[in-house]
Amino acid sequence: MSIAPALLGLLQTGPRHGYDLKRAYDERFGHDRPLAYGQVYATMARLLKNGLVEVELEPGDGPDRKRYAITDAGVSDVEQWLSRPEKPEPYLQSTLYTKVVLALLTGHEPTDVLDTQRAEHLRLMRELTRRKAEGDLADQLVCDHALFHLEADLRWLELTAARLDQLAASVRA
Repeated sequence: MSIAPALLGLLQTGPRHGYDLKRAYDERFGHDRPLAYGQVYATMARLLKNGLVEVELEPGDGPDRKRYAITDAGVSDVEQWLSRPEKPEPYLQSTLYTKVVLALLTGHEPTDVLDTQRAEHLRLMRELTRRKAEGDLADQLVCDHALFHLEADLRWLELTAARLDQLAASVRA
């Protein structure tokens, strides 16, 4: 996900300093991937250049501090972003599929690949289930999203395991 629309959306609640934006982003969206300060300031420089934010300087004893505020163009940009659906990602040629086919082609055991992946999925599902039980509503919703994707992956793993003989014949043909 591009962080620019998220930072713009956070600015709609009022002007903020760069470090405040980072903290708000990390609290709401960055549990597993907090932003680097450099990423925030590089994004804000791009948004400033594109006219989506403006800078309000706060004079003080030291150097002037920058506070970013969203412009009307920025508000319009957020509204457009929110109204556009995200492209569903079908993962038609996944890395895991590639590993299974290569295992078949190279004489490795494809069930080992599937079993290893299944174990990792189950480990992550247990971790997310714990996090969901301890988290607030936002954390619960994020964990639910991830868990549903992992469940779909597990169904694919089971289906692939059931069709390995067919896939092996197809690959060797």
